[in-house]
Amino acid sequence: MIRPKSPFRRTAAIAAGALLGIGAMTTFAAPASAHHPEPSGTYCLAADGQVTVTWKVGNSEDIDAEITSVKSTVPGDFSDGDLKVGATLPAKGGDLLTATQTHTFTEKNPKIELTVEARWERPNRIVTEHRTVEATEAGTCAAEPTPTPTATPTESPSPTPSPSTASPSPSRPPAESPSPTPTVTPAPAEPVGTVESTCDSLTFTIENPADGKTVVLTLTPNKGDAKTLTVEPGKTGSVSFDATEGLTVTPAADGLDDTEPIAWEKPAECDEGEGGGLPLTGTNTTLIAGGAVVLLAAGAGLFLVARRRRLRFTV
Repeated sequence: MIRPKSPFRRTAAIAAGALLGIGAMTTFAAPASAHHPEPSGTYCLAADGQVTVTWKVGNSEDIDAEITSVKSTVPGDFSDGDLKVGATLPAKGGDLLTATQTHTFTEKNPKIELTVEARWERPNRIVTEHRTVEATEAGTCAAEPTPTPTATPTESPSPTPSPSTASPSPSRPPAESPSPTPTVTPAPAEPVGTVESTCDSLTFTIENPADGKTVVLTLTPNKGDAKTLTVEPGKTGSVSFDATEGLTVTPAADGLDDTEPIAWEKPAECDEGEGGGLPLTGTNTTLIAGGAVVLLAAGAGLFLVARRRRLRFTV
């Protein structure tokens, strides 16, 4: 006769297949991009009011990046370092890019900030992102060593004139008051913008800090209709354009300095002859789909095995 079995085993077999399929997606899927440069800065003050700023920039990712833009609110060139446009930003854990600036501010509350933009190129996407940092005070600059005076031949003292014939000594000029020490006023938090080219799209993302202001970004492509991205404080928003050869998008917003057109760049791993190719935002979706199919098939096999094992004849 056929011995009936509990329906629990059938349910368990079906669940096993579903969980294996979900596990495939979890295993092969990659987290969202978080590429960004990691700038920092400190400054010291000299007795004459001169400010010396030291900048350092690191990398959030495990691959090298290219520095595409460097802007400082401190006048003057960078020195004593390798931070510049076109420089290679070593992967996370490697050497930092550095630079130094010196300037004597006349204003009372100068802004000492650095904005760095970098570009990462992966097989399935190209990411460009910037970060702005405010330098922190590091105290008084170390005094430069005073040169030791050389000895001069001893001369015989000249006769001291009598009080009646001595000429009056010139009066000393009044001592100058020290120059005011500049202080840094904290700047309002600025939004962070990311541009990402994948095989099928060009995406603009704005992360607006909680203490920022509402951002209204207008994005105008060279073909098609413009799009508006509005991001309130504490929110993140994005807008995408379908990837096509020759696509450029021009951003515009209040307070946005760089309004040059931004071109879509085709990543290396895109299907040839298909406009933009497959949508890829992390690990290759072919691997994701393939892995899911294999493991779903394995789950179906377990279900069939469990079904056959229920059909037992006893005498």
